[in-house]
Amino acid sequence: MSNSLLFSPFTLPSPQGGLTLANRIVIAPMCQYAADDGQATDWHLAHWTNLLNSGAAMVTLEATAVTEDGRISPGCLGLWNDATHAALQSNLHRARALAPATPVCIQLAHAGRKASSARPWDGGQLLDLDNQGWQTLGPSNVPHLSTERAPKAMSVQDIADVTRAFVVAAQRAQSMGIEAVELHAAHGYLLHQFMSPLANHRDDAYGGSFEGRIRIVMEVFQAVRAVYTGVLGVRISACDWVEGGWTVEETTRLSALLKAQDCNFVHISSAGVSPLQKIDVAPGFQLPFARAVKVATGLPTIGVGLVTDPQCAEDALVRGDADLIAIARAVLFNPRWPWAAAAQLGGQVVGKVNYLRSQPLQARHIFSNQGGGQR
Repeated sequence: MSNSLLFSPFTLPSPQGGLTLANRIVIAPMCQYAADDGQATDWHLAHWTNLLNSGAAMVTLEATAVTEDGRISPGCLGLWNDATHAALQSNLHRARALAPATPVCIQLAHAGRKASSARPWDGGQLLDLDNQGWQTLGPSNVPHLSTERAPKAMSVQDIADVTRAFVVAAQRAQSMGIEAVELHAAHGYLLHQFMSPLANHRDDAYGGSFEGRIRIVMEVFQAVRAVYTGVLGVRISACDWVEGGWTVEETTRLSALLKAQDCNFVHISSAGVSPLQKIDVAPGFQLPFARAVKVATGLPTIGVGLVTDPQCAEDALVRGDADLIAIARAVLFNPRWPWAAAAQLGGQVVGKVNYLRSQPLQARHIFSNQGGGQR
């Protein structure tokens, strides 16, 4: 039996009962820019099958737009109509059938003023209206870059419409058996834009004070919580890394308010709302933010950010920085990262039976469902 915390179970609460994860490794949401009019494609089938066979305890699907104009790029995944629903459901169900039973989380998102962007390999910049682009929305008519086309400042009706879109997307997710939903309030996208005084210059009930700037986040959360009975959490940028921006203290206050509304976890990242950000990047650089929230609120907390070494992940849990560790690009580079971590730390994962003969001699312990053979 392993003494590794990374390979110990953890239970996330929810209204319909706890969701017990086999270990503390979560795959973070990572955009693939491979959708067709918001619809999942063969790329998603292959990608999700790969991630679901990684040995992680839960896989989070990429930022999934709740409206067509909420996509980051023309290639981003969506869940706003029957066509996007059918494509996501079909590909996800096929992927899950080809992997060990693994809980799935979906990140629901709206990109706000950072929508209508080219794919990263096409430059990632704001697209012209006559070249696949569209009019973006934001809390104020303040562009992300000063040289860009300004977003439309959202009316109260626009806010209500987007809130409703989050609700409908969550209902669609629940109908296809997705066990968890993560609302995206990080990385400079719409909900984060409202939270940050750098992007939110409103003088109505949705701006100004801390309470005004978080109002849309609370309204979206409460509306989704009312209809979604699975595990529900929020990804938050803990700070903007710019003077005068959103702060760690505000993140802690928001997390406490979310907890009071039956939020089941927070996923603590940072940055994204301003091109002026100056980030002190280093392995595990965001873990102190997760620890601050965890200590202050007691909410189940996911830590993320350049945690690429299994021992680093283990040490973070031992220190109490987080309850779960999210792995992102490291698992794209090494799709069996959790297997390697199990071999290094003495843990175990469940493998698809087709792969049970794959472990090297020095790591023959890693599959908890090891058995059988062939004459």
